[in-house]
Amino acid sequence: MATAYRDIQFGVTDRVARITLARPPLNVFTISMMKEISGAIQRIGALRDACAVVITASPASPVFSAGVSVEDHRPETVYQMLEAFHGIFRSLALLSKPVVAAVNGAALGGGCELVAFADIVIASQTARFGQPEIKLGVFPPVSSVILPRVIGQKKALEMILTGELINAEEARSLGLVSYVVSSPELEKKTEEILNMLRQKSAPALEMARRAVTSCDGLAFEEALKKAEYIYLNELMSLKDPVEGIEAFIQKRQANWKHK
Repeated sequence: MATAYRDIQFGVTDRVARITLARPPLNVFTISMMKEISGAIQRIGALRDACAVVITASPASPVFSAGVSVEDHRPETVYQMLEAFHGIFRSLALLSKPVVAAVNGAALGGGCELVAFADIVIASQTARFGQPEIKLGVFPPVSSVILPRVIGQKKALEMILTGELINAEEARSLGLVSYVVSSPELEKKTEEILNMLRQKSAPALEMARRAVTSCDGLAFEEALKKAEYIYLNELMSLKDPVEGIEAFIQKRQANWKHK
């Protein structure tokens, strides 16, 4: 049964699930919008052959997102706000499918946190990134966890403590952004990346992502044991690894079953 959304657009095309932020002009995240995003992510879990999740903004929006509604930071709503916002990241982590963000314009606050959580980020030359929460007397919890892992602790602290913005090229040099292209090339570059993912086994992509994210921050031996467990007990119980290895040996194209 189709689900109606008010603040996002959701669809699946050629094994790619797309979540489009559609609350112009600034795509400010309200509690209801964040719940819509989480609900869409949870629907993707039933799509066995989906190879990626793409998050982008509608063409009607001049920015990716200006972040979470300031009004929802008030004491009477802050608990519900954090629960709804952090639910997006918990849902994405549980889903474990590759996350691609296509960013045109500013990604601020919660928008920047969403970018930081993505695995591959394609940004236009006009993109800007920042965590201005400190200017309101608060801080970004997700970026406090994720941003140091992505760009290093010192630069993460600088962004969080000053609230100043960085441009797309600096974001790329720091590792927050994977590719910087002109605005007209953004969709083309995104499709190029997605086509690479479409050639892969969906569960193999999920297992690879899970191994990387679940081992982050662990001591080497503990991390290696965890990666070994995922490889031997989860990955190798699937049909696709067997097919991929046999296809290579037989010098033919793999016929993925996505299971």
